[in-house]
Amino acid sequence: MRTTKTVQNILRNYEGENPGVKTNLARMLSEGKLGGTGKMIILPVDQGFEHGPARSFSVNAPSYDPHYHYQMAVDAGLSAYAAPLGPLEAGADTFAGQIPTILKVNSANSLLPKVAPKTQAITASVDDALRLGCSAIGFTIYPGSSQSLDMFSDIAEMRREAAAKGIATIIWSYPRGEDLDKDGETAADVTAYAAHIAALLGAHIIKVKLSTDHLSQPEAKKAFEAGQIAVKTQADRVRECVRSVLNGRRLIVFSGGASKGANDVLDDTRAIRDGGGNGSIIGRNCFQRPRAEAMKMLQDMIDIYKGKA
Repeated sequence: MRTTKTVQNILRNYEGENPGVKTNLARMLSEGKLGGTGKMIILPVDQGFEHGPARSFSVNAPSYDPHYHYQMAVDAGLSAYAAPLGPLEAGADTFAGQIPTILKVNSANSLLPKVAPKTQAITASVDDALRLGCSAIGFTIYPGSSQSLDMFSDIAEMRREAAAKGIATIIWSYPRGEDLDKDGETAADVTAYAAHIAALLGAHIIKVKLSTDHLSQPEAKKAFEAGQIAVKTQADRVRECVRSVLNGRRLIVFSGGASKGANDVLDDTRAIRDGGGNGSIIGRNCFQRPRAEAMKMLQDMIDIYKGKA
């Protein structure tokens, strides 16, 4: 694997990390059609745990099969494929060495009581990731939840173990909690705060949702206004998230979100590019489309990140 100067410059930002972690970051940054550019597109397929199989896969029946997702990530030239333990194990041998993989090590489900605090169960281990040849583990935190401090402690310990074994850590940082309404979950100030928390916890790659121009916290709103922090456009809000992850010294990718039209996905991609983000981690908007349509959209995203569109 030969790394470009762009990738080498990104790796220099991880001054405290060992060669194993840096090698796995380089694997993902050097893979596929965006390899070497500093941009990434990752296919995450953990939605079945959260929403159930019918809601996740029935709209495109072939996507019930984990091999479908592996093959899509390989054929589209993506940077990595992320999934819980079961789906990764189901294709680990067939697709060994064909695409970097990310083991999602915690999950929740929609069968829990609505009044239950927002949290996730640890469902896999660092040793599972090592056994499967994964480049990284993925872990969700819910800043704002009454259970968030326990989640922070869990990922701090698991991240320490993963780094000692040369595996990178990706944190999905999604604000959710008893005092956060729906507007607050995607507010510009709260999203940037969530990204910052993930960086402070030692995430090598941070995943957040694209935010709105809403400012939720009164004290943060004062700071945004006093600092003249722009939030009008999506690119503005991406730029603030990038600044919030140690002034861009950590990789940050943005969720594809709920199902939407291809043009909306591509508009989001342009905003991420223009705001200096490192790419997209996009699941439902890929595997819930017919394969040919999904492959075309992914190629269009790649072209945008390469500055061709």
